[in-house]
Amino acid sequence: MAGTSGEPDGGYSPQRWTAMTGMCVAAGMVWLSFADFGVAVPTISDELSVSLPALQWANNAFSLSTGALVLAAGKLGDVFGRKRMLETGLVLLGVVSLLTAFTPGVTGMIAGRAAMGFGAALILPATLALIPPMFPVSEQPRAFGAWMAVAWVGQAAGPAVGGVLTGLAGWRSTFWINAPLAVIAWWLVRRSAVESTDPNATRHIDFTGLVISAAAAFCLLYGCTAGQEDGFTDPVIIALLVASVLLAALFVLVERRVRDPLLDLRLFASRPFDGALAANSVMNIVFAGVSFLLTLYLQEVRGYGPVAAGLLLLPSTVTILLFNPFGGRVAARRGARLPVAVGLFLLGIGTLVTAVIGDTYHYAVLATGLLVLGAGLGLMSVPLSDTAVAGPPEELAGTASGMFKVTSMLGGAFGVAVTVAVQQAVETDQAISRARAAGLSEDDAQQLGNAVTDSKLADQILSSVDQATADAITAAFRDVQAIGAGRAIGLAGLLAVVAAPALPLLWRQRAGQREPATARKEQKTR
Repeated sequence: MAGTSGEPDGGYSPQRWTAMTGMCVAAGMVWLSFADFGVAVPTISDELSVSLPALQWANNAFSLSTGALVLAAGKLGDVFGRKRMLETGLVLLGVVSLLTAFTPGVTGMIAGRAAMGFGAALILPATLALIPPMFPVSEQPRAFGAWMAVAWVGQAAGPAVGGVLTGLAGWRSTFWINAPLAVIAWWLVRRSAVESTDPNATRHIDFTGLVISAAAAFCLLYGCTAGQEDGFTDPVIIALLVASVLLAALFVLVERRVRDPLLDLRLFASRPFDGALAANSVMNIVFAGVSFLLTLYLQEVRGYGPVAAGLLLLPSTVTILLFNPFGGRVAARRGARLPVAVGLFLLGIGTLVTAVIGDTYHYAVLATGLLVLGAGLGLMSVPLSDTAVAGPPEELAGTASGMFKVTSMLGGAFGVAVTVAVQQAVETDQAISRARAAGLSEDDAQQLGNAVTDSKLADQILSSVDQATADAITAAFRDVQAIGAGRAIGLAGLLAVVAAPALPLLWRQRAGQREPATARKEQKTR
């Protein structure tokens, strides 16, 4: 059982909700950092003259480093204290964000966002793993609900916040804004949270498993991103994608044999835990990919500025907040599987509605889709976190929450890489051929396909043709970008719709078996 330094009589700290506020600020800051960058991509591209794949790396560097390190960070929290790791992560994320804001060039930006991910990896599992030991069972659904609401609002409202910051204070403000947020969260956690550890955990860190898992994630994301420029039939890209699968299999073999594994495979003996991870992966793949594409579409194709583009994506935030408490209540009566499956279905339907932008644009239709998919996210978020984190034994809380966040971060990064790859494939088939026909060289046409519309890089490439031809090529690229975005978003919606009825096949329970969270609650109330 995890050790908790609370009240002398073993009760719960009266300041736990103050601590929860700090934990929510910390989690919200992480998800804001994850989601606010995409809306600034056109502005950054115009200022720094860099390609879309390069900016995808800056976007995904944060997710990749967080996802690769979050399991080890969860283990560190189990050993050295979850509160201590949370405070360390807040300091690291705040300081690195401030430094990155003033780092010139895209290379420094990629490195900075990767380093920010180190701090995020320490923050996320700690904020979740501190909930079970700090709160009585009766309050845990409210605590998880608050955490998930802030996390999803941070992710859903990220484009709006990023757009406002970019429009009013420049894109670098999306970095330095983390510094004051980190100070506030650190102060609240420092004065109000209680420490929690696993007294049975060893201090051994499975570095072999850490390196293999990170390499598998890197090969997958690098292959998906670089394939947009080099083509997915390129032997190097194929080798990277195959290597990611082989490394993932090797990771499982290593974790079965190592004395103190990075990932305790006992977690996967629980079918509800497996189902929650699968649903969380799909949820993040779909939402992160769709959000990234929509922020680009609204600016590059529809011509909105970063402020307007971000604000136009806010409807999903409304329904996330409205349906967030409802999902927890349904789970308490009917089990977590039902609201998660219904939430996935609504996420898919809402995403399919937004996909009509590929044919015609009506903001009322886009807003309707965002409202529906936000309802799905709100409905499933609390049951997912409660099942994945509160369900397993408390001594595995850090590892469980770490694995839950692995699927969130890597799912989001994978979603961005794949949806943009689908969109780029459509552009490659149609727009590049039009650019070649208009007089651009093969190399210039390929580079234009990877440039952000109306950026300095695009202007440089089009400088070899007259203005009328350049305008015609730009218009053609906008047309096919809309088509590509619609097709990519539609495929993401189909993934969620198919996953919804398939989920019960994975999330099954043996006869007489209860969901872990329900069983533990019954034991604690006896």
